[in-house]
Amino acid sequence: MQPLLNAQRICAAYRLENGDEVQAVDHVSLSVFPGEVLGVVGESGCGKSTLAAVLSLTARPPLMVKAGTLTLAGQQVTLAGKQPYPVTWRGRLVALLPQGAMNSLNPTLRVRDFAFDVLRAHDRQVDRRVALERARERLQQLSLPPRVLDAYPHQLSGGMKQRVVAVLSTLLNPRLLIADEPTSALDVSSQRALVNLLLELLEREIIASIIFISHDLPLLSNVADRIAVMYAGEIVELATTREIIRAPQHPYTRALLQATLVPERTIRGRRIEGIPGQPPDLRKRPPGCRFSPRCPHATDRCRRERPPLETIDGRAVACWWVFERERRVPSVEESVP
Repeated sequence: MQPLLNAQRICAAYRLENGDEVQAVDHVSLSVFPGEVLGVVGESGCGKSTLAAVLSLTARPPLMVKAGTLTLAGQQVTLAGKQPYPVTWRGRLVALLPQGAMNSLNPTLRVRDFAFDVLRAHDRQVDRRVALERARERLQQLSLPPRVLDAYPHQLSGGMKQRVVAVLSTLLNPRLLIADEPTSALDVSSQRALVNLLLELLEREIIASIIFISHDLPLLSNVADRIAVMYAGEIVELATTREIIRAPQHPYTRALLQATLVPERTIRGRRIEGIPGQPPDLRKRPPGCRFSPRCPHATDRCRRERPPLETIDGRAVACWWVFERERRVPSVEESVP
């Protein structure tokens, strides 16, 4: 099966006022297949939202995309430089459900105005009546009350606003939806309602795939097919959800699980422990493995050489300790510079 999205060696940096740059996404490569939910997890500041902005083609200064290629539904674009991407990509091929989506609704407009603006942005000739009918049909299709079209944002609950934004983001039936921590501000019931809505969008083939970004591993364990673990701007482990939850390889993945309540029989009885230390300042990144200052297994090689992301038994991991344990030690030349 060909991937719906294939991102290769994505690099993105924030430009500071003094002209310096801080690289927030560093040579990240990943693929998403049709019908798949790919989870992306990591601590705050690890680059998840930055990656979402790049992949959804919504990156704006001071965020600068420095390198990488993106293939969506068989169409490829180089992200570096000034080469423009096709206008029809955003909204139709890929859409973003942003972090803090509840705050992205203008309080002076009704939901019907947002629906019309979304459709008009891609078709200047669209009739308002046709646009509203399409929005009404989509709400009914997803078992949401069409009356919300006449509501102002303040008249909706937080969970309903989040679901409405999800519907507005997918009015053009994008092939890939990138959901950037969509449940972070919701209570448990609203979280479940939103997740069910996203999965229904996938089941009804309104969208083809989802990248679900979260810091909540228990949530991803019930939603995602595979999980990519990010740390300090790079992917350190990528495997199936079952492998990540039941047999994590990278010490950072293990530490995340140890610090999280996970509803697994083999894990939920363990003592919860925080991760010592803090993520590195990306302006002064460690020369070797970026997790080495916090890692209980770090060696001199870990502090000196950056490990590459290697595939072992069908799963990807970037860790010298794992390589040595599996007796598969890449040479220095194979390491990412």
